[in-house]
Amino acid sequence: MSFPIVRNRRLRGSQAIRNLVRETSVSVNDLIYPLFVTHGSNVKEEIPSMPGVYHYSIDRLEEELAEVVALGIQAILLFGVPETKDAKGSSAYDPNGIVQQATRKIKQLHPNLLVVADTCLCQFTDHGHCGVVHVDEHRNCADIVNDESLELLVKTAVSQAEAGADIIAPSNMMDGFVHAIRQGLDEAGLENVPIMSYSVKYASSFYGPFRDAAHSAPQFGDRKTYQMDPANVREAIREAEADVVEGADMLMVKPALAYMDVIRVIKENFDLPLVAYNVSAEYSMVKAAAQNGWINEQSIVMETMIGFKRAGADLIITYFAKDVARWLKG
Repeated sequence: MSFPIVRNRRLRGSQAIRNLVRETSVSVNDLIYPLFVTHGSNVKEEIPSMPGVYHYSIDRLEEELAEVVALGIQAILLFGVPETKDAKGSSAYDPNGIVQQATRKIKQLHPNLLVVADTCLCQFTDHGHCGVVHVDEHRNCADIVNDESLELLVKTAVSQAEAGADIIAPSNMMDGFVHAIRQGLDEAGLENVPIMSYSVKYASSFYGPFRDAAHSAPQFGDRKTYQMDPANVREAIREAEADVVEGADMLMVKPALAYMDVIRVIKENFDLPLVAYNVSAEYSMVKAAAQNGWINEQSIVMETMIGFKRAGADLIITYFAKDVARWLKG
């Protein structure tokens, strides 16, 4: 009688042995926590489609930041929700804009907490697009004007860095945005400020809750002309390669959960640190299922985090960051 060979069965026994031979791990050092800041006073408003995620006014930031720091999270991704909007998103690059004010406050309260500034115009424009819109009445259509948009994005990045942002994270997907921002930062004497590029950003349906949170839904059309087709992988390599050549310091794949194959491809082709953005709908779907008692939230989330790291992510932007940090503490 012959028996099949079972390899490493003895190494799959106790949890202690499993821990010793584990190939992939998640650390609190891997996590970046998104934070939404708005105008007003004494504001802490839960975002209906994102349970446990809030809008904070600047005077309420400290309670959230204290928890983030106590959990060992070292970086936040800062989003601003402005009071007023206009066609060119002028509050995005206003030295006293909401992101700039919040950044100065955060660095005052916690100088060692890294502030990653999302650099885009969509939540600051009245039309909700990531650049300047030109309306062609003869053709009855509207176009995003790339080069004029770049000028405003550079102004935004420089103003964010001057306010104290440690990392600039441009999410706009305009052509040549990394080169333009790198040049603008360097000319402003900010050559040591790194760029975390949203290199591979798909035109995804997984952004819905975020657009509620940031009040950034397009008022007409969609963003498919400047965000990527979810069906494409080779295009992702071209987009990432362009950002590397233009001077990006970190690359990103967004969304993450449905694009782990893309994370793997980018990891295998480039040696820059790679960020996976675990986006809003990926968060909200798990929260909704957990609230209904359909899943074990902790197990699902931690398995997902391991999946991101196994696929090749070095860093993970996630609304679960505080939860993950608590679970890692045990």
